[in-house]
Amino acid sequence: MLYFLTFSICLIALRKSVLMAEPKPECDRISELKAFDETKAGVKGLVDSGIKHVPRMFHYRPNKLDKNSSVSNGIHVSIPVIDLEGVKEDPGTLRNIVDKVRNASKSWGFFQVVNHGIPLSVLQDMKDGVVQFFKQDLAAKKKFFTRDYSTKKVAYNSNFDLYSSPAANRRDTLFCLMAPNPPMPHELP
Repeated sequence: MLYFLTFSICLIALRKSVLMAEPKPECDRISELKAFDETKAGVKGLVDSGIKHVPRMFHYRPNKLDKNSSVSNGIHVSIPVIDLEGVKEDPGTLRNIVDKVRNASKSWGFFQVVNHGIPLSVLQDMKDGVVQFFKQDLAAKKKFFTRDYSTKKVAYNSNFDLYSSPAANRRDTLFCLMAPNPPMPHELP
């Protein structure tokens, strides 16, 4: 089983009218995606360059936007919370937690874990480290850039699904493979 951590830096939410675009020829889209990818600068690089308009590759077509709407239509939703309290003491608790993880993964694709035993100071240091990574100059970040996660334990890129999604996400990601063999300290940024 592979365990990994991903951290993303996202652009602020944009108005729906800015995100919608008319369909363009596929070859233009591929060219635009390749040009963006080859810079290895990611979304932060676009923002730092001072762009005034959201590039077309980030636009959802109106019909796609409606299907992917985040509006809950008045239905209250909450992210599943997995509580690890007592996981080491009781095999029944472990089975229950495994079931909750399985169900949350199937229905949501993600979940929040509480009572995991990781000190808040470690979590804060980790977040601070990620922010510092993204503040580095491009040359330092490029050393970690890859689309092939099998080659590095620590990887950076923008949009893991850049070439397959209907529109690019507005985020850059730092990926750390943590198991079965976590990165050595010298492999970390």
